Amino acid sequence: MRANFRMQRLFVAAPLSKGVAAEATPDQYNYLANVLRMGDGAEILVFNGRDGEWKAKLSLPTRKRIMMVPEEQTRPQPAPSDLHYLFAPLKVGRLDYLVQKAVEMGAGVLQPVMTQHVQGKINNLDKLRANVIEAAEQCGILGIPQVAEPVRLFDMLDGWPSDRRIIYCDEGDAGQNPLPILSAVKERKLALLVGPEGGFSEDERARLRSLDFVTAIPLGPRILRADTAAVAAMAVIQAALGDWNQ
Repeated sequence: MRANFRMQRLFVAAPLSKGVAAEATPDQYNYLANVLRMGDGAEILVFNGRDGEWKAKLSLPTRKRIMMVPEEQTRPQPAPSDLHYLFAPLKVGRLDYLVQKAVEMGAGVLQPVMTQHVQGKINNLDKLRANVIEAAEQCGILGIPQVAEPVRLFDMLDGWPSDRRIIYCDEGDAGQNPLPILSAVKERKLALLVGPEGGFSEDERARLRSLDFVTAIPLGPRILRADTAAVAAMAVIQAALGDWNQ
């Protein structure tokens, strides 16, 4: 069932079931009451990443509280996405864009990876998680991707499970077409690794290419920015191996 984009959608942390009210947070109260000017009896959509999406009616028991009362489930909770997105943090504005697009493209796990040439950093995971939730609210997604703690590239590779293939975008690859390479991938558990603006170092590329659970792919004849490469790579992987191909 497709998302209803005509109604306002909000993420709530509480469990959702028919008739069990969830209280709006102060920020949500301000948004609903003061920005959208919604009153008692108005309807919105709510989701929590676990119990599907519900149509809820607003109730204002006091001037400073809004309760959201689920009335009927509009969409069931889908199976969580299993695509892991491994990324070198970018500078703040572009990092926000990158995270939003990863959510839209179906990432199930967001894993910041610190590489030799990384230029950005993760100062606040809570802000990153809030960005994930906002993206899910806006684009109709019901699953909330997990946001993992940053990890150094070599440390991650040392502990990586061999049954999950890492596909990484190699700007030094001599080819142009990733599809023939992806067609040979048999694993269903996948991760996409995209490097920083400065690319992977030679030591990092050598290490990645030495591992039998890593596949390098090119992304065509043009030079892409890291955030653009992330969107392009996720689209190719979802089309060739992911949920676009189901």
